[in-house]
Amino acid sequence: MKTRGALAVGVAVIGLGLALAGLGVNPYVYFAGYVVLQYVVIATAWNVLGGYAGYVNFGTPAFFALGAYTSIFLIEALRAPLPVLILSGGLVAALLGLGIGYLTLRLKGVFFSIATFALSVVLQTLIINWEYVGGAKGYTLIRPPVPFFRSWGVLLFTLMVALAVVTVLVARTIERSWIGRGLAALRDDEDAAECMGVPTLRLKLFATTLSGFFLGVAGAPFPYYVTYVEPSSAFDLNYAVNALAMPMIGGTTTWLGPVIGAVLLGTAQQVATVTISSELNLLIVGVVLVLFVVLAPEGLTGLVRKLRRR
Repeated sequence: MKTRGALAVGVAVIGLGLALAGLGVNPYVYFAGYVVLQYVVIATAWNVLGGYAGYVNFGTPAFFALGAYTSIFLIEALRAPLPVLILSGGLVAALLGLGIGYLTLRLKGVFFSIATFALSVVLQTLIINWEYVGGAKGYTLIRPPVPFFRSWGVLLFTLMVALAVVTVLVARTIERSWIGRGLAALRDDEDAAECMGVPTLRLKLFATTLSGFFLGVAGAPFPYYVTYVEPSSAFDLNYAVNALAMPMIGGTTTWLGPVIGAVLLGTAQQVATVTISSELNLLIVGVVLVLFVVLAPEGLTGLVRKLRRR
């Protein structure tokens, strides 16, 4: 599919989201849809660094929470509108990603993953001790009247449809460009890629920055979604686990993989939350991930490619 076709599909998806927003179904459907689409953004953002470049990031909660707490800070300080919060959350998280890229230039494999996990722990400790954004006791947000939409659930759902489409289109564009080819070389053998003239340093910094940006964008509307934010909810382990599991289930080497994994696993978790218990979410992720690692290590997209070759 060419770029124009992809853009047309993206616009059509946004239009479908607007149409669904006008149906007036059960409010929970919009909030559940918001969560699934949020995971599309998170999984796609993680895959830019973890899938394309091969640097497994366990610090997803740090970037997500930084986006959320940037919003809280701007709400308290300036009463900033939602578009400003989303852009600011993404930019602040992108700066963190750029900084992490510089600080971990010599780290590879498990050492890079440990460093990103440590980042999440350090940042959570700082937030717990920052009273201006709620600290350990949390922050309560009173939503203002919502303009042009029936409820905040409908607004947030529509907003996340647009953010998911933009994130996926950016990931698809990167994958099909020279940057995507360079990241693939970086993933396969970084030393060999550097010897062949691939700008591995710039590509790694690009991947950490862009991945951080979209993770921050995903977290920026979070205060309006939950209305009560505490460090344990913003730095939830579920974000790290799902960000890793969803691309692996769908396939990490293509932009479509994280989308498939996020939709399938996110929907299963929402159904389990309503019918059984939200406590089973991590169990579902663990069981499904083990099955895919054993039976389809390249994810669903890799499995389809393998079946087509037969």
